[in-house]
Amino acid sequence: MTTAHPAPASRPERTDESARKVTVVPARAAWSAVVPAGDLLTITDLHGNQAVDFLVYDAHDTTVRYSAPDTIHAQGNIFLTTGSVLLSNEHTPLMTVVEDTCERHDTVGGACSKESNSLRYGHHTWSQHACVDNFLAEGARHGLGKRDLVSNINWYMNVPVEKDGTLGIVDGISAPGLRVTLRAEADVLVLVSNCPQINNPCNGFEPTAVEMTITGAAA
Repeated sequence: MTTAHPAPASRPERTDESARKVTVVPARAAWSAVVPAGDLLTITDLHGNQAVDFLVYDAHDTTVRYSAPDTIHAQGNIFLTTGSVLLSNEHTPLMTVVEDTCERHDTVGGACSKESNSLRYGHHTWSQHACVDNFLAEGARHGLGKRDLVSNINWYMNVPVEKDGTLGIVDGISAPGLRVTLRAEADVLVLVSNCPQINNPCNGFEPTAVEMTITGAAA
């Protein structure tokens, strides 16, 4: 039986001379931050092939939150890359991808949970920590609960869609040091689960750390 590994806390943020806030988020851990309008958030895959589950809300009204249907419909593509605009359930822009060195990210694979792990991989996986656990714990710090979780983005996760409409979760196309940078179009609250999944290739079966960098608009 696999032993559950609780998610460690994120390392403290550090601020450097360029007005950047940099946080290394350990494997399996959660992270959150308010990103002011105009600021940039960069997610760096430090070791390669690490999925980063991601939700974003209006920081002043969390009932306005990322909408996968609005985003996919507006851009006519289920994959995200440079130029993609993350739209809310009010069809308003929350964040825009302004740089992407990986060039394809998933919008349909969802977040792993104890329930989905048990269904897909067997009941022995029930004790394993999952992204939904991270989202619930981190979201609670901001007054969010289970009803506030919606279909999320999976940065760096490779989820091809077959001709018959089925989804695959296969080896990622990321590599150490690749990054995606988003500009906040409003004051936004970002929740991240640095995915703990070990039952499919989305993390290369070995979750690793990622880096979150917030850069001020004037930096």
